[in-house]
Amino acid sequence: MAGQAETLRRVPLNRDRVLRAAVTLADDIGIESLSMRKLAQELGVVPMALYKHVTNKDELLDGMIDVVVAEIDPPEDGTDWKAAIRQRILAARRTMLRHPWASRAIETRQVPTPAVLAYLDAMVGTFRTGGFSVDLTHHVMHAMGSRILGFTQELFTPQATPADPAVVARAMAPTYPHLAEIAMAAAHEDASVVGSGCDDQFEFEFALDLLLDGFERLHEQHWTSAPRAPGHHAG
Repeated sequence: MAGQAETLRRVPLNRDRVLRAAVTLADDIGIESLSMRKLAQELGVVPMALYKHVTNKDELLDGMIDVVVAEIDPPEDGTDWKAAIRQRILAARRTMLRHPWASRAIETRQVPTPAVLAYLDAMVGTFRTGGFSVDLTHHVMHAMGSRILGFTQELFTPQATPADPAVVARAMAPTYPHLAEIAMAAAHEDASVVGSGCDDQFEFEFALDLLLDGFERLHEQHWTSAPRAPGHHAG
């Protein structure tokens, strides 16, 4: 092992190696704990050596995001727009689950990185090739939001050790009866990804399919956001 580590240290440092090492380190310790010093230690170099390839941590994060987004598999050739979009978004979700820090990092960027822009451009292209108007595609992209990159913001962040949902529901029932009813309906779910009683993957695909079905219906109706003439009804 010592010999392998020494061999790795002798490999010339370049931007790609720095970014990929940073992604791996963030996967291991979290984005909050990532620092140039820790990354330098991981690569077996002094911190100043990193600045020849990334000028600061912001540039490092941008590059890390691009590495992650580049991992998202494209849809199969010849797939219709609906299947292609679904495949690509679920591939993005798998990628984001492999790198749990990436979605938060993307949300902190004020300007999309080149790989994110290329990804979004490809998604717009898929809708346009599928016959969507520029107008409908514009609104579709807004409706998709971050879901198009495989993640969404939950209403509440789940606790590390959530309480029994049935117990919580019973306690809520006198004051919040409707929320308690929903909580009890989900309480039978044993395996949970994003909180007690919630199957995060199912919920993600459920919402995605609702959106795609809605987009398909609007497309077939030749929907437009432009004001319609009085008495005109869609499709």
